Amino acid sequence: MFEKTTLLLIAGISPLCAQGILNPLVVTATRTEQAESTAPYTTAFLDSVFLRDHAPRTLPDAFQYIPGVLVQKTAHGHGSPFIRGFTGRQNLLLVDGVRVNNSTFRGGPVQYWNTVDALAIDHLEVIKSQGSVLYGSDAVGGTVNAFTKSSGFRDETAGQAYAGGSAFYEYRANGDGSHIGRLETEAGVGGKFGILLGLSAKDYGDIEDSAVGRMHNTGYPEQNLDFRFDWAVSAESTITFASSYVNQDDISRWHRTLDNPGWTDGSHVAARGKWTENTYDQERSLTYLRYAGEDPRANAPVKRWSATLSFQTTDDSEFQNRFPDSKASNSGVLRSSSIDVETTGVDLVLESPVGPGSLVYGFDFYHDEVGSSGYRSNALGGPRAEVLPVADDSDYDLFGSYCQYVFKPTDRFELTAGARYTYAEASLGRFAGGGDESRDWNDVVGSLRGIYSLNDGWSVYGGVSQAFRAPNLDDLTGNLSAKSGAPVIGDPDVNPEEYITYELGARRQTDSASLNFAVFYTAADELIVSSFTDPTLATAIASNAGDGYVYGVELEGAWQFHPQWTLSGFAAWQKGRTESATFVGGPVEEKPNTRQLPLSGSVALRWDDASGKFWVEGRILAADLEDRITDVDQAADNQRIPTNGTPGYVVASLRAGWHATENLDLTCGIENLTDESYRVHGSGQNEAGLSGIFGVKVSW
Repeated sequence: MFEKTTLLLIAGISPLCAQGILNPLVVTATRTEQAESTAPYTTAFLDSVFLRDHAPRTLPDAFQYIPGVLVQKTAHGHGSPFIRGFTGRQNLLLVDGVRVNNSTFRGGPVQYWNTVDALAIDHLEVIKSQGSVLYGSDAVGGTVNAFTKSSGFRDETAGQAYAGGSAFYEYRANGDGSHIGRLETEAGVGGKFGILLGLSAKDYGDIEDSAVGRMHNTGYPEQNLDFRFDWAVSAESTITFASSYVNQDDISRWHRTLDNPGWTDGSHVAARGKWTENTYDQERSLTYLRYAGEDPRANAPVKRWSATLSFQTTDDSEFQNRFPDSKASNSGVLRSSSIDVETTGVDLVLESPVGPGSLVYGFDFYHDEVGSSGYRSNALGGPRAEVLPVADDSDYDLFGSYCQYVFKPTDRFELTAGARYTYAEASLGRFAGGGDESRDWNDVVGSLRGIYSLNDGWSVYGGVSQAFRAPNLDDLTGNLSAKSGAPVIGDPDVNPEEYITYELGARRQTDSASLNFAVFYTAADELIVSSFTDPTLATAIASNAGDGYVYGVELEGAWQFHPQWTLSGFAAWQKGRTESATFVGGPVEEKPNTRQLPLSGSVALRWDDASGKFWVEGRILAADLEDRITDVDQAADNQRIPTNGTPGYVVASLRAGWHATENLDLTCGIENLTDESYRVHGSGQNEAGLSGIFGVKVSW
């Protein structure tokens, strides 16, 4: 334990990811372009170089080197980042600014973030505790904006036709081995238009580690297709049409199944699985049309605008065979459920100079049409009883209008103030115990943030932001299983959750170093929590029975101490507690949140060849023991969280790359050098043991 804690302290005083030195331009924090170092929020920016060199297996894997983020994996294909203590529908995921969260997202760690192809992403922006002013419901722990690749036609020679492309292949040598590939092609006329077409195919094999061995049925196939067309209406404005599709099949919730033999690490014991099968299929598509631009005139009434029309479809299916678990007989041995959602969205953003500052304002509207089906039956497959995962034939509307004003009272001090009005309405179709009901809610939230520039690159920032989450269809009518299989029933009478976050930070930015320190405190009222109906832990029901808080400390930085050498690292820690009743009608108890971020950190040393052809990076990632959990919560989730908590770990990796020619890039790496058997807290399976990674990219 001493050695692990020492490594974390070293990571803390070692300056984050090297991309922080670049001080990139970000847009998600304030809906307008600004340097990361001037944002009044704690942010993270993962650029295309970082994503290429670290080759995240899935989108959630990309967040593991961001302080304050716990990347929990219920399954190897179901990752759910906990950002500042919140996950799932309490974080907001955007793709090119389009809202991905819909009204059927269930509570707790969810699988939806895996439906964004990491190979199609150009860069990621993460805004922590940003609140709901700019993006509405769900933006509590954080807002993540995934920006997809484009043809870059404006960077090509004006008026000249161009064409190109690339082929990428990666092999991961662990367990059954994983084969990952992508083809891209682009064409257009410089300065006029550009087209990009991408196709990704992934065959993830079963993973293994030194203690559990081969984790059978943790692999799965995935196919992705994306298309983007950009057309320059003028030198300052662009019309974009983009469409993407992802398909994933047979992703196993491995921890629940007989493939899971259990895991023992000293006094820490995770229970074995009890079901024959629990698999998910997921399909998602996103298509949008956008007109965006800016007016360069000094007296322009609107200096920047963006108007977007989007359409999304999701198909989320689950099958459970709970045999031979005897406890499953109460809810049927065989269970199948499917949720289909069609989402239409409209988003308008305008920016105008007003007085001494700039006003960003607009509105967004998303309409969900939801269909659901499901059944349960005995081991022989009949007779069937209908069990709907959410209300069938339902509609859900989410409308918001907002404004945010940014101005400088002095040369060194910038103030950002904003407010949003939201209206949400759920029209409920058929569900167990009801139907043909309607609920609606109104909410107003605000935010006040400031940043003060000192000298020598130092600045301090902070403020207070409100956030909220409107009840969705799962809260209102859900009938899904959570934790180790217990059904969770919705309640049509629940009300919105409300949050308020206080944050204070300091950062330093120079040409060769970056440093950021932040503390935050988030208070939560009227949390929609699940309370068990009786001590058997057989069924839980949703209610606004929770009040709580979470606070934490984050330190990150990077130091380029030599033109070819960069030292980077981070450290983070959180604590949170919730007041609620474990059983309906029982006494209210204050207990720790079930998946808290333990003391965690990372340190990396990178060397880049002066010619730009070679690079090598070594990294250590570590986490301390996480045992802040009640006996009742641990017993209800004992296949994921071992007795006495999740053990700490120290994992080392080594990566390297070679820009062999102008058209050939080679990468390789060794992950988990010491073949450590470890699990990220709250996950449903261990991480892979010793792994080799080999990648090749050919461009033309």
